[in-house]
Amino acid sequence: MIFNLFKKILNRNLMIFLTLVAQAVIVLLGVFKLREYSSIIYGAQTLVSLVLACYVVNREETNPAYKISWVILIMLLPIVGAFLYIFLHAQLGTMFFNEKKNRMIKLTKALIPQDSFVLRELEQENIHSGRLARYINDYGGYPVYKNTYTRYFSVGEEKYAAMLEELEKAEKFIFMEYFIIEEGEMLDSILNILERKARQGVEIRLLYDGMGTEIHRSRKFRKNIEKKGIQCRVFNEFRPFLSSVQNNRDHRKILVIDGITAFTGGINLADEYINRVERFGHWKDTAIMVKGEAVWSFTVMFIQMWDFKTKQLDDLKIYKPNLSRLPVFGDDGYIQPYGDTPTDHELTGELVYLNMINKAKKYIYITTPYLILDNEMITALTFAAKSGVDVKIIVPHVPDKGYVNILAWNYYQELVKYGVKIYEYMPGFIHAKNFVSDDETAVVGTINMDYRSFYLHFECAAVMYKTKAVSDIKLDFLNTLAKSRRITMKKCLRRPLIKKIAGGFLRLVAPLL
Repeated sequence: MIFNLFKKILNRNLMIFLTLVAQAVIVLLGVFKLREYSSIIYGAQTLVSLVLACYVVNREETNPAYKISWVILIMLLPIVGAFLYIFLHAQLGTMFFNEKKNRMIKLTKALIPQDSFVLRELEQENIHSGRLARYINDYGGYPVYKNTYTRYFSVGEEKYAAMLEELEKAEKFIFMEYFIIEEGEMLDSILNILERKARQGVEIRLLYDGMGTEIHRSRKFRKNIEKKGIQCRVFNEFRPFLSSVQNNRDHRKILVIDGITAFTGGINLADEYINRVERFGHWKDTAIMVKGEAVWSFTVMFIQMWDFKTKQLDDLKIYKPNLSRLPVFGDDGYIQPYGDTPTDHELTGELVYLNMINKAKKYIYITTPYLILDNEMITALTFAAKSGVDVKIIVPHVPDKGYVNILAWNYYQELVKYGVKIYEYMPGFIHAKNFVSDDETAVVGTINMDYRSFYLHFECAAVMYKTKAVSDIKLDFLNTLAKSRRITMKKCLRRPLIKKIAGGFLRLVAPLL
């Protein structure tokens, strides 16, 4: 009993948290201690806060809500707010991190050129979709493709079964990039295949995020993985030191097999995603499988992150399949996989969503686990609803984070007021990140509707135009809607006062959470 108590006290997560708190306390005590020595120093710090507030307001690339949150903090707590902002935004480590990542992306962009015929064909068929594709290619570096097959999975169990089947077919390489991996049935069955494939000479690389996974496992896990012949790396390994770099997590979920098959979506490698264990009721998640030419973009995305971590430069041509040997998939519309990075200040993930909302003619259906919106997204959603577009959003009934749910309800009221229809998925938690519009366009990926996904995380997704998967995504939305309960204005107004107050406060600092 004493031993178990000792283990709990020395729990790694607790120790990391206490270390961070201790650093924050030391910083704050040091700042306040300066006040005792000289009013001149205090006055100078106050002046710095005013200058800094002006600087924050005039920064070109920053979201207005993010600016407001920082300005409030700086002006409310002049010394503390200014110090925190400078500390988190002026670190050399952050600057080197951004510069190195952008350099790596530039080196690989030339290897994924746009087929001008495909882009022109899409523009002639639908000018709005063509312009979106041109934007993603010009500013993100990811082309639009044809000759690609897409298959949609409406639950994690379906994707899991397809993953195992496709992994068994691997002959050359397997690339895996995930935010979370956890021991359990799902990971064990995958590792069994990977170990066997490694013995057959298949090159296997596993990349996972340092925050999403590392705080839950030891270095021993990586050593065991590498003994199986699997190359394993941690992106932005978590360290218990205050740093803005820790905000930039690898939230992507990518599996690439031999350069001809890829998977992406919301599903991580953990048993709750396939409902082998229950955490928040039924876990509803989605994914897509891609076969054909468009897989090349996912291959490049993975190698960009891998080379950034390993400080090596792969010859990407080795991993590009011979297009003449790829199967012909016929007419399955257009697909454009894309990545979003916080280091280039281009809000690709959010702008793709905004484009779909603004161009919708009949309906826009959305599933998202989090609804923490900036002003641009609120304006787009409410304007679409006011204009007669059927705007429906499905969110979880059982949240995975209590404070996020309290904050989200603050947005629900504003959206419902102007005609946006919001529904709670009653069986449990919905982790899917889907958009579908007008029976023509859909997006499936890793991008949540919150500040972290839009501004801080490395993300990925795929836009599909007139692929067979689009109708499956719509049908799944309608089936999920049948298991959901609509949030009315009456429910919003009847919420406990304490939750309304808490939601209002959290909304004030939402961009900083």
